[in-house]
Amino acid sequence: MNEFGFKAKEASVADLGLKNVLDAYWNLTPSELVEESIIRGEGVLTDTGALAVDTGKFTGRSPKDKYIVCDDVTEKSVWWGDINIKFDPEKFDRLYQRVCSYLQGRTIYVRDAYACADPKHRLNIRVVTESPWQNLFAYNLFLRPSHEEILKTVHSDWTILAAPGFLADPHVDGTRQSNFAILNFTKRIILIGGTAYTGEIKKGIFSVLNYVLPHDKNVLSMHCSANQGKAGDTAIFFGLSGTGKTTLSADPNRGLIGDDEHGWSDESVFNFEGGCYAKCVNLSKEKEPQIFNAIKFGSLVENVEFFDGSTSVDYDNISKTENTRAAYPIFHIDNALEKSMAAPPKNIFFLTCDAFGVLPPISKLNPGQAMYHFISGYTAKVAGTEVGITEPTTTFSACFGKAFLPLHPTKYAELLGDKLRKNKVNVWLVNTGWSGGSYGVGSRMKLSFTRAMITAALNGELDKVEYETMPVFGLSMPKTCPGVPTEILNPRNTWADKNEFDTKANTLAASFVKNFAQYAEYATEEILNAKPKLAVNA
Repeated sequence: MNEFGFKAKEASVADLGLKNVLDAYWNLTPSELVEESIIRGEGVLTDTGALAVDTGKFTGRSPKDKYIVCDDVTEKSVWWGDINIKFDPEKFDRLYQRVCSYLQGRTIYVRDAYACADPKHRLNIRVVTESPWQNLFAYNLFLRPSHEEILKTVHSDWTILAAPGFLADPHVDGTRQSNFAILNFTKRIILIGGTAYTGEIKKGIFSVLNYVLPHDKNVLSMHCSANQGKAGDTAIFFGLSGTGKTTLSADPNRGLIGDDEHGWSDESVFNFEGGCYAKCVNLSKEKEPQIFNAIKFGSLVENVEFFDGSTSVDYDNISKTENTRAAYPIFHIDNALEKSMAAPPKNIFFLTCDAFGVLPPISKLNPGQAMYHFISGYTAKVAGTEVGITEPTTTFSACFGKAFLPLHPTKYAELLGDKLRKNKVNVWLVNTGWSGGSYGVGSRMKLSFTRAMITAALNGELDKVEYETMPVFGLSMPKTCPGVPTEILNPRNTWADKNEFDTKANTLAASFVKNFAQYAEYATEEILNAKPKLAVNA
């Protein structure tokens, strides 16, 4: 027993295979974990009170080193390939024992937490970490049980064991290199080693839920943000990096359900998490006040630099990595909903930053189109970061989170389609990218126009207007929208050279068709019929 918590009974950690550890501290408070980190020389306080740490060699996830144990449970259900890489059960057992042996004589930090705010789908988690600040991350990102709930939780549903100081030997352990993140669905263990990047902890549980909820409970797991209006209406926002997901879902007039991971059951939309893991690059109080103000005592910032001679974070300095991050509990956001759950959605927004200037600023999708665009998960990245690249590049990520899908993307899409029809949900494709031409010629869609279109959709104003159909993509485009110039609603009208627009639209459509070919074998006719129709003479 000491001032930082209590030493766990030997039997408690022995149940996890951990024997002869020096100390095992359970469920320390954020203050205690911050103090431990500073005493151990693993972090410093910023001028706002947040704990700043460096994650070392890895400042992001390592997708090629993420594995799933292939056994009787997973062999025929997991979507095996480059995303989900097989790992041998016997090698997992040996590696787990080697990690446990490594932790002998060391201090470990144990946390009881859970995922899924809906009590019907609660997943109890036990997180064991080598560093106190990793445990602070788990406190911030996962949901926090009460003291009474902790006392009642004898066994967790899943265990995460994270030992960044343990380096695997590929020849002995069967890994690609010294770092690894391995999911074992039979033993319900996530084993992480050789990397201190905390995102591996977060996305490990997300991957688990992406398997368990759709496969076992008919609940759609989603990589999205969600909010709720004052009338109780729920909205969901999907979008890859750079599409404006965080900005557009952060609405002072709507309560935040969560910013990254959710489930959609028959009764609710619920947050998987109890916190946020926000990108910090170029963060400012003016651009993103909610995130900026949330980074205070109890928050964790990773791989940031300070202004010279100070403890003030320079968010524009990305000399360590562009992937600077802040982890904080959701109650650091003023308008966060305490229950982190709400009714099924009325509106869903697929956000894309189309740097080709082809897609409409807003269009309405039927269920088949919604499933098709959900599987596609499209955006475009602006050129100019590499020598010789002058054109925008297409980016597709199935279900807006391909890297975390243990099941085939069509499984999630079909579940989405079922829920859309059952709940009569409006699905909108919103282009936050370019208008009047591609990047370099046209201009970026004004944020005020995008907000006006989303507000009109949420308020039901777009249910009362006329629509026209966009050739090739077959999208339904509103002819008018309150607060938005009519001439920009049809993208072809904004291009000086209409023939050039037609050619570019056909080129983008061909990219969609080519990308979707990898999923077509398992797609339904309804989904396949929603693909763009290429213009022969374009």
